[in-house]
Amino acid sequence: MKTLRPYGARLLVVLLLTLAAYNAGASSRSEVGATWTLRVPGFNHLNSVTYGNGLFVAVRDSPSGSAIYTSRNGRSWTEQPSPTTKLLRDVAYGNGLFVVVGNEGTILTSPDGVRWTARASGTGNNLISVTYGNGLFVAVGDKGTILTSLDGANWTQRSLRTNDPLLAVTYGNGLFVAVGGSASLLGNSPILTSRDGVNWTAQISPTRESLWGVAYGNSLFVAVGSKGTILISPEGANWTDWPSPTNSWLSSVTYGNGLFVAVGSDGAILTSQNGFIWAAQVSPTKEELQSVTYGNGTFVAVGLRDTILTSPNGVNWAQLALEGNAMKGLYDVVYVNNTFVAVGEGGTILTSRDGVRWTARASGTGNNLISVTYGNGLFVAVGNRGTILTSRDAVNWTAQASGTSYHLASVTYRNGLFVAVGWRGTILTSRDGVNWMPQASGTSYSLSSVAYGNGLFVAVGDDGTIFTSRGVILTSQDGVNWAAQISPTTKWLRGVAYGNGLFVAVGSEGTILTSRDGVNWMPQASGTSNWLSGVSYGNGLFVAVGGEGTILTSRDGVRWMRRTSPTRDWLSGVAYGNGIFVAVGERGTILTSP
Repeated sequence: MKTLRPYGARLLVVLLLTLAAYNAGASSRSEVGATWTLRVPGFNHLNSVTYGNGLFVAVRDSPSGSAIYTSRNGRSWTEQPSPTTKLLRDVAYGNGLFVVVGNEGTILTSPDGVRWTARASGTGNNLISVTYGNGLFVAVGDKGTILTSLDGANWTQRSLRTNDPLLAVTYGNGLFVAVGGSASLLGNSPILTSRDGVNWTAQISPTRESLWGVAYGNSLFVAVGSKGTILISPEGANWTDWPSPTNSWLSSVTYGNGLFVAVGSDGAILTSQNGFIWAAQVSPTKEELQSVTYGNGTFVAVGLRDTILTSPNGVNWAQLALEGNAMKGLYDVVYVNNTFVAVGEGGTILTSRDGVRWTARASGTGNNLISVTYGNGLFVAVGNRGTILTSRDAVNWTAQASGTSYHLASVTYRNGLFVAVGWRGTILTSRDGVNWMPQASGTSYSLSSVAYGNGLFVAVGDDGTIFTSRGVILTSQDGVNWAAQISPTTKWLRGVAYGNGLFVAVGSEGTILTSRDGVNWMPQASGTSNWLSGVSYGNGLFVAVGGEGTILTSRDGVRWMRRTSPTRDWLSGVAYGNGIFVAVGERGTILTSP
């Protein structure tokens, strides 16, 4: 069983506050670089999982819409076609039928988990949980919504006993029990019970904490919720707030093989044989777990970022990968010829005309692509193991020989020359992007980024050590002869850009350096201790991005302002084109501004 995840509730609050702030700041609404929109979230969520008829079925929301996965053993999963793009919240099995519920009254049914049919629910409210018992499907959701169906195809809305959101429902011992969260800050969480799914009775709840999951087993109902809340009731009418070994949000609870298992935020896993004595188990993940079920001798828990855990006994857990479906991290982005091109993990190449809709391109390599540039009618991407790819149209890519096996971290084009830099002081140059020549850098330190401005190539990097680290700065007028410059920082330098007569370099622990000539550098206050990975200049503005979704902007490179970011994912690169900034990062995250 799965409820509306705590993550989603917290995110909703954040989004509402952000929206309010946005509306209040009308004067800066159109300023490029000030307001950012999450175009492609760098994560996918598995929201719910159930087991029936020898099959595990999980539902998922992702940047491309909803998805449904099936597995016979809980380890190998197959994506099935979904007839909807609506967010799917929960899935249940009963009477030979799988039933999925989701946002805006979405209901899907399938006899085998493979072929799915959309059903009319008669409501536009979000449906958050569904169960089956006593020959009846019961679905619950926002605003106290309760629907029932004998066959999963025809649904009837029942009289509302509450306006509170109902977040989970189960059946046991001849009784349906629905739980949720209070619509009032001072109200206790709702608990409703029904013998027939039609007539519902409100029970006294001993907590104000939202209840996200409920299950029945061992002659006991167990409900779980925020701040580690555990409630127990032998008959569903009288509930007791029970001691919990965790403060983590508990999202879901199930019963199987003589064991209750509850899961939640920070990868929390609790188990109990009787519902009274609970023990925290070692979890292989810190990701929020959304749902847990039992079947075929296996507990399966699912959660954020496509997390899947399995356990034969509820105590020993293993993490699995949802192969082929995790979003790949993006490291760099460029805008040329009315096209954004982003590159990243596993040879990922994406293109977009508007920064909003993106198309994956075949790169022909599984190596990480770290940087991309354009010059002389040619796109050039570089990456791990000396990988160099070229393309005339950003669609069809050709591998070129680099002559090195060292990772290449950055590439730029100016003054008729491509310059690529990388590990152990590697510098390569090329007039045509096809034939590359190694150049002496004079350093064995790793170079992370290279830029051109005011007749000068500037490369930055670090010595790769932690306790005695130092920033590295090299300059060259021709890309062939390089000179080391004095760096005023011991921090690692990760990115460099040129604009408005100024070089700006960024790096670890919020480091920002500026220079008019590439030789003399001054540290600037960034206002953050987060790592800064990339920097770009466009439309009269420097934009720097980095860890925890950090976004900084500056008109002059000296005074920096932190912007509200819609993501906590690490941002690696940023570019300006077509009137917008585009930032990219881990797990395929893409942001745009405005």
